[in-house]
Amino acid sequence: MELKVQLLRDSATIPTRSHDGDAGLDLYAAEAAHIGPGERWQVATGIAVEIPEGHAGLVLPRSGLAKRHGISLVNAPGLIDAGYRGEVGVLLLNNDPAEVFRIKPGDRIAQLLVIPFAAIEPVETETLSETARGEGGFGSTGA
Repeated sequence: MELKVQLLRDSATIPTRSHDGDAGLDLYAAEAAHIGPGERWQVATGIAVEIPEGHAGLVLPRSGLAKRHGISLVNAPGLIDAGYRGEVGVLLLNNDPAEVFRIKPGDRIAQLLVIPFAAIEPVETETLSETARGEGGFGSTGA
């Protein structure tokens, strides 16, 4: 399957895989940014993508940035619908209490995972089927 990618800026980089068989495509910054401790910033990638019908694009954090710099995504995962054709932006959050995180064009800032989804239709009902878990929510398994 192909993912059509339009480069919108001279500083844009087409998404790549770091290793054969990786699920995610690395997304790259197309602009410089300085994100202070506790701050968030929308970083432009300089690309637009054509997600295939019946699929969704999930923008996910990079574990290395989280481990080394405390960088996460504000809305992880970000969702790109198949009909969206605008520039992909990444909402980064600097969780480090003291250090400014600096980004330059060409830095890897997130990952894109394209997945199929079931097109479901919500239907109102009076009851739901019974399960062993029932209404057990957060912490209900004891772990």
